[in-house]
Amino acid sequence: MPRVKGGTVTRKRRKKVLKLAKGYRGSKHRLFKAANAQVMVSYRYAFRDRRAKKREYRSLWIARINAAARLNDISYSKLMHGLKVAGIDMNRKMLADLAISDAAAFSALAEAAKKANA
Repeated sequence: MPRVKGGTVTRKRRKKVLKLAKGYRGSKHRLFKAANAQVMVSYRYAFRDRRAKKREYRSLWIARINAAARLNDISYSKLMHGLKVAGIDMNRKMLADLAISDAAAFSALAEAAKKANA
C-alpha cells in the first residue's frame, strides 16, 4: 500500500492557518502546530468577547446616563424608574446618545422623570 503524501490539500489547509496566525509572536506564526493551537484559542477568545462587548457597551451607556442625570440633580436609578412610571420607553443606548448630543432633550426627560417620581 503506498504511503499518504502531504499533497496540495494539506498544504492549502496549513497555509490557511498560517495566514490566520500572521502577526503572532515567535513560533506561533511560523510553525503549523503552534500556529494552529493559537488560532483555535483565538477563535475561543473571539466568541467570548463578542458577547462581552455587549455587556461592556451597556455599562458604558449606564455610566454616561448616570453622569448626565446627576447634572440634572437626579440619580440614575430614580431617572430610570421615573421614565418607566411616566411611560417613556427609551433604551439605554438612545438615552446615552441623547445625554451626549442633545443635553436639552435629556434635561426634559429628567424633568419628566422627576415629576413622575413625585
